[in-house]
Amino acid sequence: MRPKLDEIACLYEISKSIHASLDLRKSLYKVLDLLSEHLGMKRGSITLLNPETKQIHIEVAHGISSSAKSRGRYKLGEGVTGKVIETGRPVAVPKIDDEPLFLDRTGARSRIDKSRISFICVPIKEGRRVVGALSVDRGASHHMPLEEDIRLLMVISSLIAQKVALLEKINREKNLLRQENLRLRKELNKKYSFSNIIGNSRKMQEVFYLIIQVAKSSANVLLLGESGTGKELVANAIHYNSLRAEKPFIKVNCAALPANLVEAELFGYEKGAFTGATRQKEGKFELAHGGTIFLDEIGSLALESQGKLLRVLQEKELERLGGTRSIRVNIRLIAASNQDLRLAVEKGTFREDLFYRLNVYPIYLPPLREREADVLLLADYFLEKYGHEYGKDIKRISTPAIDALIQYHWPGNVRELENCMERAILLCEDQVIHSYHLPPTLQTAQETGTHQTRSLGEAVERFEKELLIDALKSSRGNMRKAAKALKTTERIFGYKVKKYQIDARQYR
Repeated sequence: MRPKLDEIACLYEISKSIHASLDLRKSLYKVLDLLSEHLGMKRGSITLLNPETKQIHIEVAHGISSSAKSRGRYKLGEGVTGKVIETGRPVAVPKIDDEPLFLDRTGARSRIDKSRISFICVPIKEGRRVVGALSVDRGASHHMPLEEDIRLLMVISSLIAQKVALLEKINREKNLLRQENLRLRKELNKKYSFSNIIGNSRKMQEVFYLIIQVAKSSANVLLLGESGTGKELVANAIHYNSLRAEKPFIKVNCAALPANLVEAELFGYEKGAFTGATRQKEGKFELAHGGTIFLDEIGSLALESQGKLLRVLQEKELERLGGTRSIRVNIRLIAASNQDLRLAVEKGTFREDLFYRLNVYPIYLPPLREREADVLLLADYFLEKYGHEYGKDIKRISTPAIDALIQYHWPGNVRELENCMERAILLCEDQVIHSYHLPPTLQTAQETGTHQTRSLGEAVERFEKELLIDALKSSRGNMRKAAKALKTTERIFGYKVKKYQIDARQYR
């Protein structure tokens, strides 16, 4: 009988080697080596079943040459190994030359007296599913009963099965994460592509040209323009269409950071650097290493912080608060400001050397009042976006509402227009956005300056004309359908159309 201590030592070493690495092949080779070393078993192999093709192949082997191993392929149910994997039951062959099922397809035993070799094959099962088989040769004259070896190998195969199941789970999760990563990256590319920056006006075409020219470079970019003009959207487009698109994109709103925490947030700090610093923390620049950092409202930085920022841009290195070690960083900076930084330099509130370091490639985003041709384009975009989001089938914007949108001065720029359209869609109960759905600032004559005060009769006539035009647009110029939609007769509808000098043909 084999000493129990030898078996226990072997199982301990095998268990340790199986869980020591995520490399399955490496672990399986170690199992066979330990079986040979501790228990004197000769040739051994571990075969795995391909669940799709139902083909069985030798994954790892001990005492079998590479060429012989490559020949060890079986169909399910073929030979002893195929039968074990098919049935899920172990098989022990006392003498392989007496067993017709033993094929010796590898040819590894062709020069050996087969009457002196016993063969043991046990299934590797994950639950009820057979994933492969563990097989070994031993001398036929070996003093140990084959049943004892089967028992030991079944224990070992269960350890292997656990490893296989764990790695399959890890690989499935990796594949899911990889697919999710690809999906999210596609969403990001779609969300931040140039096509999402809406504008056909000449000034916006100039902006598009500048973005395309700078995106693939590593040059610092300074985005200038009033609040709400889309500076963050442009920063997104530049990063996600650059060579750094796979790397981090870190956004920081400098105006939202308390003055005493700006440097800690940007450059990080060491444990004990100040009261409350109970651990080490990486700053935004370190987190953006290899990628892009977007500093919005950079004009709000204090002069002292501006000096440290300048050093990072010049030397490509920083020191954490409370630290003494210089840390190298490779970042691309995109800065944005709604202030006139040149004027801030003259006033002494912004460093001149930092301004020139940032002003390598300035892009000016025009206010919406200078992009009159883009107002309707943007309004239609937001109409579709929020109509889909709130589940409303809104077809169009009425003519008076269009007039109000175009003639308004938009002090809040694109952001204000977006909020305006979202509000209108929430209020709209039919398929048309009317002027009364717009915010009061667009409806009040004194604020918009779009029309003179009207009498009640004039206001009624204007509203009546609007209804007639909307009905004709909806019916594609069909007078009968338009009259029916307004619940009036075709004769009255025709009279009103003639009164207001509306040409129904232009809506066909």
